[in-house]
Amino acid sequence: MARTQKNKATAHHLGLLKAKLAKLRRELLEPSSKGGGGGAGEGFDVTKSGDSRVGLVGFPSVGKSTLLNKLTGTFSEVASYEFTTLTCIPGVIGYRGAKIQLLDLPGIIEGAKDGKGRGRQVISTARTCNCILIVLDAIKPITHKRLIEKELEGFGIRLNKEPPNLTFRKKDKGGINFTSTVANTHLDLETIKAICSEYRIHNADISLRYDATADDLIDVIEGSRKYIPCIYVVNKIDQITIEELEILDKLPHYCPISAHLEWNLDGLLEKIWEYLNLTRIYTKPKGMNPDYDDPVILSSKRRTVEDFCNRIHKDMLKQFKYALVWGSSVKHKPQRVGKEHELEDEDVVQIIKKV
Repeated sequence: MARTQKNKATAHHLGLLKAKLAKLRRELLEPSSKGGGGGAGEGFDVTKSGDSRVGLVGFPSVGKSTLLNKLTGTFSEVASYEFTTLTCIPGVIGYRGAKIQLLDLPGIIEGAKDGKGRGRQVISTARTCNCILIVLDAIKPITHKRLIEKELEGFGIRLNKEPPNLTFRKKDKGGINFTSTVANTHLDLETIKAICSEYRIHNADISLRYDATADDLIDVIEGSRKYIPCIYVVNKIDQITIEELEILDKLPHYCPISAHLEWNLDGLLEKIWEYLNLTRIYTKPKGMNPDYDDPVILSSKRRTVEDFCNRIHKDMLKQFKYALVWGSSVKHKPQRVGKEHELEDEDVVQIIKKV
């Protein structure tokens, strides 16, 4: 692929190669169940607890365990040699009424996505997180950032990206139909047909709503991609000069800290909260004041009154009549709403049941 010139005539050929590559990568990650081969990348057995899950990923000896110890008060062994942490150590941060589970994962090395140094286990546990913190060492060069990104991308994790805005629907007959609402510079019908035939798909409807690349189409066909927000935590900033810190400051999605001296840990928590994008909802029993100490935490994508009821108890919806809501999501205080109503952060909700 590196040797091929990129132009309109070769786009078709490159698309085909990319599809082949993605397919082979997937087969590497998920060995066939026949024969005595090992299973797919198994994660560490850590029960999910709390409202959200954050994973610490990074090379050995960048200060992941120190950070876990300072933020959660859990003990994870810290020493000056590499690979001190050998399994996954969980801890819990209580922040703004939410319980956030923090996982200290063992250090990964180059080639982790191909199974080196328990890398596959580390990355498959990272796939279950709601947010990933890539811990970098301020003294070591920023090339580490690229290496870790490459390892995670190779395992189907897309950092700080939105899922591609294109629809792909298989059908029984009628060949490949391709519609687009914008001018396409990367994909044409030939390339799409080549990619689809590689996956043995000969009948499908594909519609694009933006200028997508061959990689985006392959991601949608594969369907096993995870889109996870990510923060680059630059640790050990006490060992570099202010000028170097200003250069690092140009990185997007970045947060400088010193775990050992506890610098800027509040700023990091603030940023984790912002990236997790959680919604706090307070409950109000009838005739009493709202309970501001113990909010119900919902994710930003699923925050209707129905999701709120399910979070408390699954039988609640059977007796649901309507809800009274105080807060920024309604015009009147209180307002009667149905179960489709979307809630905002720090709303107060009272559920009225059928008698």
